[in-house]
This record gives sequence, structure tokens and C-alpha cells, in this order.
Amino acid sequence: MTEQKFLKDLEKKLWTSANKLLPSLDAAVYKHVVLGMVFLKYISDSFETRRQELKEAFTNPNHEYYLGEDSDDFIEDELENRDYYTEKNIFWVNRGARWQYLQDNIRLSMGAKLALGGEFKGAGKLLDDTMELIEKENPKLKRILNKNYAQLQIEQSKLADLLDLIATIPFTHESLKAKDILGHVYEYFLGQFASAEGKKGGQFYTPKSIVNLIVEMVQPFRGRVYDPAMGSGGFFISSEKFIQQHSGKIGDISVYGQESNPTTWRLASMNMAIRGIDFDFGKEPSDTFTKDQHPDLKADFVLANPPFNQDEWWDASLENDIRWRYGTPPKGNGNYAWLQHMLYHTSPNGVVGLVLANGSLSSTTGGEGAIRQALIEADLIEAIVALPSQLFANTQIPACIWILNRSKPQKGKTLFIDAREFGYMLDRKQRAFAKEDIANIAKVFNEFREGKEVNELGKYFVASLEDIAKHEFVLTSGRYVGVAEEEDDGIPFTDKMRELTATLSEQFNESARLEREIRENLMGLGYEV
Repeated sequence: MTEQKFLKDLEKKLWTSANKLLPSLDAAVYKHVVLGMVFLKYISDSFETRRQELKEAFTNPNHEYYLGEDSDDFIEDELENRDYYTEKNIFWVNRGARWQYLQDNIRLSMGAKLALGGEFKGAGKLLDDTMELIEKENPKLKRILNKNYAQLQIEQSKLADLLDLIATIPFTHESLKAKDILGHVYEYFLGQFASAEGKKGGQFYTPKSIVNLIVEMVQPFRGRVYDPAMGSGGFFISSEKFIQQHSGKIGDISVYGQESNPTTWRLASMNMAIRGIDFDFGKEPSDTFTKDQHPDLKADFVLANPPFNQDEWWDASLENDIRWRYGTPPKGNGNYAWLQHMLYHTSPNGVVGLVLANGSLSSTTGGEGAIRQALIEADLIEAIVALPSQLFANTQIPACIWILNRSKPQKGKTLFIDAREFGYMLDRKQRAFAKEDIANIAKVFNEFREGKEVNELGKYFVASLEDIAKHEFVLTSGRYVGVAEEEDDGIPFTDKMRELTATLSEQFNESARLEREIRENLMGLGYEV
């Protein structure tokens, strides 16, 4: 089965599982119920896969783990040696926390003693105890797993049915790694739930297209990577993929992040843990502005998609904050607060890549124009990318990418990229960048950094500080790149107008006919319009 068909079939199965809980749970809750179980299935499957590898190794005379001809009595004991699992970055799963044990006992737990003995627990309590046991045995997962199943107002039988359905999810494929399948599962769910939740909490799911584009432009292949609004950790996962594709090592980067939503904070931690990436997401989920978890951090790369136009970010304690070097942001909009927070945490040679609402490019409200001018005059803005509409699943707010660089190779210059016509429609509602789009934009950006000529009417333009000043420090890409000339199709203007007016006349006549029919039908029902 092809990767695409495998993942599409998986998505259908997953959405069915989510819908089993739809009548009783809010989207913001049930996504974590489902994803917690999916994660449990993943680590159990990974454990069992390693267990089978070990069984084969113990009985293979050519393997370093071979135990000898009469080793049957020792194999079971050796299979319970946790070192064999942890050396491969596999989480250790106790007998009482393995998936098969859960399936065997989740219904028994609702009305009979457990298979290994013990009291009646209920399905939710059994799941909570399982998560607790796994966390206890794997310090990397401490405080990460969802352990409130028993508190949810869900029928116990529904939890059991959901567990059975998730049991059918395969984490094996001939060309996909298990962790990449899990990553796709998370990405799919977060995308679906973003649509279901709308703009709740001011949080927006970051589309893969945007994450991949920023990562390809910024190239965070070595050093400290920081996301102060990390969500589920999408930027870090793409950074890992970038490193792998470019023959780097995961150990070359260290990951820092912050997230205020406790459940999303846990998801991000899971994403890092399964990939063996060392991370520091602070001691707890908390507000980035008022409870900065990394006050002394100076990162080499700062990547983020903070909430757009956040209107409830201000706190009195932020007055005269050291982060507002370029001006105090307006209390009713957090765009420039996020931007300056990120700059504050950037090293002297560091690069920032973030997504903001288009209003940040031109707004003068509450001193935003003065802050933007100060940033421009400090020569910090390396590139601005105007994004197409419909990239986001849950907001139609026009967006753009800012690339800021404390050590720009091209001093006094800013590259403007108009990508509004790039990409293709995934479906009738959402657009995505093709791989070629991302590659082309990244190529132009790198050529700009090298000092090459990249101007192309309607797409790319390198502006000087003087150019930007002439435009009153507005950074809207369309002002700089211009409009590409349309190719002449050879049809005279008068002929085009004759054809267009004839078509319009036909449409007017059809409109009048339909209006008459509607009036007659209404009159027949006793209504006059």
C-alpha cells in the first residue's frame, strides 16, 4: 500500500474513533482523550516490536545477543531487561501497562476482578493507573501523559470501545517509521480539531506548509532553537526532519519552548520524547509574557506562530519591561509584544522566523508604526513573505512571515516575497504549498543572502532602507514587488468587450426570467412581492 493511501485510510479510522466521543465531549477535551490512547498504543507497539527483535536475536547464533542452544529458560527473563529497550530509545512498559493487558482487562475492570488480580477500577481508572505506571518508569514522560480519564463524564463502555478501535491502528509500514506515523496522526488530529474549535483561546494550528517554509529559509541545523508559543511542537519536529535530510545530527540542536495550555504542553513533550530530542519546556505550562520559563535564554534560532492580534495579553507587571526595547506594544494587540519577546531571546548572531497577521506590516495603532520603524532603522528585518489566503484551517485572517536577523549578510536590505499566488488547493477550503514552492522561495532567499540578483516583477524585490522609508515604513510586499505584466493574447480590446457584454446581457436576461418565476410561484402561494 502506498504511503498516501495508508495515511488516508488511517485518517478515516482515526476520525471515526474521535466521533465516538463527539456527543459527550467538547473538541478541546476529546482530542486529548483520543491522542492519549494513541500515544499509549504507539509506545506499546514500539515496545513489542523491540521485544520481537530481541527474541530473534537471542536465538540467532550470528547475533551478539545470542544466548546459546539451551536458552529457552533464560529468554523470558532477558526479555524483561529494560536496558535492551532504553538503549534504542524505546520506552519501558511494565506488564501491567502493556496494550494487550489493557484490552484484556478494560471491560473486566467494569464488573469483575482484573486478570492479574486486584479491585474493580472502572475503565477510566484503569487508563489513569496505566499512564501513571508508564510515567513512573520513564522519567522523560513525567507530568506529560493525560491522567484524568476517570474524571471525564464518559460512559465506561465508550472508553472500552474506543480502546478497541485504536487497537486496530497499525504503527508499521514498509516505508514509514512508527514515529512518523504517530506524528502524522497528531498533525491530522490537530488540524481537524482546529476546525472544530475555531479561534477558541486565540490559538491557531500552524499548517505544515508554513512550518516547512520557515524551517527551509531559517535552516536551524545547529544550536539552540526556541519557540515561545510552541503549541504541539511542530517547528521542532520539522527542524528534526531538516537536520536528517541534510545529514546533521539531532544532538546538534537543543530545544526550548513554552506553552500556556497544559494539554498542548503535554503533546509537545510527547512529540519530543518519542523522537529522543532533549528538550526544556520549563517547569510547567505558563504565560510567556508574565512567567517566562527561560529568562536568560539567548537562542540561535527563534521560530513561532504566536496568536494573531491577541487582545488579552497585557498585564500591569509588563510596564517598562526590559523586552520592549523598540517601544511598548499596545495593550490591545500582542503582535509586537511577541516579536520583541522573540528578539530579546535571540543571540547576537541569531535569526527569528515568525508568522503574524498582515496588519503587523502596516498598522500604526497604539504606537505599532513607531515600533516597526525602529526595527527597520535597526536593520533587523531580513525578509517579509506575503502568504496566500486559506493556508490556515481555522482562520481567514491574512498572514505573513517575518524573518529577522541580528547579523544580516546583506546590510541595509530587505527581501520582499509575494507568495499570495503560490500553492494549490488541498480541497475546496484549504490551500497548501507544493514542495516546489517551498524550494523556490528558499532558493531565492539563499541567493539574496549571497548577494545575487533575485528581483522578479510581481514576486521578489530587494528593497533598501531608503526604499522602505519612502513607503513610510510600511512593509506590505505588494508595494515593493509590483505587478507582473500580463502576456498579450493577441485579441483586440474591442473584441473582448463585445464578447463580455454579450455574455453579461445573457446573464441579465436569465436573472430576469428567474425573478419572474419566483414572483409567480410566491403569488400562487398567496404572497405578493
